[in-house]
Amino acid sequence: MKSATATLLISCADSPGLVAKFANFIYANGGNIIHADQHTDFSTGLFLNRLEWQLEGFNLPREAIATAFGAIAKPLEAKWQLHFSDTIPRMAIWVTKQDHCLLDLLWRWQAGELNAEIPLIISNHTSLKAIAERFQIDFYHVPITKENKVEQEELELELLSKYDIKLVILAKYMQILSPNLIANFPNIINIHHSFLPAFPGAKPYHRAHARGVKIIGATAHYVTEVLDEGPIIEQQVVHVSHRDTIADFIRKGKDLERLVLSHAVRLHLENRVLSYDNRTVVFN
Repeated sequence: MKSATATLLISCADSPGLVAKFANFIYANGGNIIHADQHTDFSTGLFLNRLEWQLEGFNLPREAIATAFGAIAKPLEAKWQLHFSDTIPRMAIWVTKQDHCLLDLLWRWQAGELNAEIPLIISNHTSLKAIAERFQIDFYHVPITKENKVEQEELELELLSKYDIKLVILAKYMQILSPNLIANFPNIINIHHSFLPAFPGAKPYHRAHARGVKIIGATAHYVTEVLDEGPIIEQQVVHVSHRDTIADFIRKGKDLERLVLSHAVRLHLENRVLSYDNRTVVFN
């Protein structure tokens, strides 16, 4: 069993000596760095850094790490996050009627590929309730119409709070979330069945087929108030041809959706994604 690690994700204005400054914080406290990566965005002058180190032998107790690093980060006006590998986040999956992404996530979770707890599935239909029961996960049917959207989203937020959820996955949840819900729970990953920014919104496979494209794709991204324009975490594509029907596009696309979504979720759970300026750096 691997020993517990701590991970810092840091972003700040670029300046000389930042790599040494952050690494020395760990070295000076007896830490052993097992992963270090950084990127400088010269268009914005932003420095982005991921540091992961073993907690075994580290001189600072974990409850003191944030305060100690904060003293270094404050003069730099840095934004930063601290995560511990043995803190298991609780994740909720939201679905409608399609089961392929849900099943893929649950299979990977059951196989130990996703370091999370999944105590909750929410759906605006009852079609997938049996899957939740099969995996012994609580299922809530929350039907949404234009008339009841405000009240039902309040119920969804209450459920997220009740179950202490830290991350929501929209696994083909065919509803547009309101700005109020996103403001109150911004930690949401969506899978879109298109290689964004091409064909955002509804029926992208139909529009791609009509346009005669030669590749189709899938995109996993963080949800923002602007539909399908949040920071992109992961994308993949597959070739199609004039011989492919819309049904072929959908079949091939579903394979991509499963892979792209599960990979994005794993990257997030491993604290490898740093968002900035509606973009991401992914530290693989």
